[in-house]
Amino acid sequence: MTRGPRIVAELGRPETPEETADRKAESSRVYRSSQNVRNLIAALLATLAVVVVIVFAVPRGTPPEREPIDVSAVAADIAASEDRTVITPELSDGWVVNNARIEGNGPVRAFTVVYAPAGEDERGFLRVAQGFDADESWAARVLSGSAPQDTVTIDGITWERYGLDPDRTGNITVALATDAGADTVLIYGAASEKALEETARSVTDQITALREEAE
Repeated sequence: MTRGPRIVAELGRPETPEETADRKAESSRVYRSSQNVRNLIAALLATLAVVVVIVFAVPRGTPPEREPIDVSAVAADIAASEDRTVITPELSDGWVVNNARIEGNGPVRAFTVVYAPAGEDERGFLRVAQGFDADESWAARVLSGSAPQDTVTIDGITWERYGLDPDRTGNITVALATDAGADTVLIYGAASEKALEETARSVTDQITALREEAE
C-alpha cells in the first residue's frame, strides 16, 4: 500500500516535497558530521596507541661507553710521525683521559693530553702539553699572558709556577711549566696543587730524557 505524505506534527499537515527534501538533507548532514567526529576520534586513538608502543615497547638501551684512550699508543704514533720523543703522562685512577692529540695551528704545535675527574660529581680538568720547539713566550700565550710567580722543585725538576688571574684565564686556576730540551712542558687546568704536582711527577723521567737528548 502506498504511504501518503508524512504528517508534520508541528504543522498539523503533510509536509511538502520541499520540506521532505530539506529534512532528508539535514538528516544526511548530521549523519556525516557524526561519522567525521567518530573517524577523527578513532584516528587520534590509533595515533596515541602507536606512540605508546614506541615509548614503552621499543627497547632503547643505553649508549655504549666510549673506548678508553691509550695515551701511550697515541704518543707512539705521534713520535713516529714527528720523528721526536713524545711524553706520556700518567695520572691516578681518579682521572680519565678525555683527549690526546696534536693541537695548535700557529708557530708552536703541542701534543696535548686532557684529563677529567673520574667521578661524575667532580669538576675540574688538567691538560699536559708538550710544545714542540716552543719559544719562551709560548706558555704565557697559552695562559692568556700570565707570568711566572715563583718556582717549585718536584722530583729534582724545577718548574715555573704561574700566578693566574681568573678574570683573564677563565677556568684555569693552576699552571706549571718547564723546559724539556728544545720543547716546553706545560701542565695547567682547574685542579688542586696536589693533583698538579702528581701530574708533574708522572713526567719527571721523560723530561730528564728529553734534556739529555738535547745536550
